[in-house]
Amino acid sequence: MESNQASKPVAQPASEPVPEPPSEPFVEAALQEPTQARIQAGAESYRRPMLAAYDMFVLGMMSRFMWRCPRGRMLAHYNRQIGAAHLDIGPGTGWFLDKCRFPVESPSITLVDLNEVVLATTARRISRYHPQIRVGDAFQPFALGAERYDSVGMNFLLHCLPGSMRQKSVVFDHVTPLLRPGGRVFGSTVLGNGPHHTRRSGKLLAKLNRSEVFSNLDDRLEDLNEELSARFTDVETVRTGTVCLFSARLPGAR
Repeated sequence: MESNQASKPVAQPASEPVPEPPSEPFVEAALQEPTQARIQAGAESYRRPMLAAYDMFVLGMMSRFMWRCPRGRMLAHYNRQIGAAHLDIGPGTGWFLDKCRFPVESPSITLVDLNEVVLATTARRISRYHPQIRVGDAFQPFALGAERYDSVGMNFLLHCLPGSMRQKSVVFDHVTPLLRPGGRVFGSTVLGNGPHHTRRSGKLLAKLNRSEVFSNLDDRLEDLNEELSARFTDVETVRTGTVCLFSARLPGAR
């Protein structure tokens, strides 16, 4: 019999490097309202020069040494969750879709992003899967017709969206109608202010928020868990370093 109870948030210690002592609160959180200008500004920060360095510096170095969540751990999360018909929102460079193990040889993949450069970059990288691409805004319903999916991925998406966790969680409302019964939504996000940050990661977090690449100073694991639990079942939120790996399931058979 299926359980409709969400799991409690779980924190896992990072393997290495050993974190520095936590700093004092670095900045006073000032939420960015999700205006259209702010949403567009966040999307436009992912230009070709940044995408060219993304795999090495963001996924390779920054994820491991600053956020203390190696990309291999996020890839393992992808491998556990991804389905044969998959929707990826904010696919970045497509590194995870390129490296992950799909449960079938020829998966059906749809990519959604507000940035057409991101879409073109990922589509080229995984061209062997013949992905469909759609320009879409996470704060608006997705125009994907009758398509339904076994899984929806949102890797490093939420921390880029402006607004509170409650406001940015509207993206979960927009993907719910697109999931098949028993389908999964999953992803990862860098958490905001808290003792899980070191002095170095705290300074970087503040800088990325000032430059509007991130908008996550108030993002808490407990709030994300609450938003997921209000919509889905089998909710899991696990912290590794400063990153929350999350997953949840739409009720129904799969």
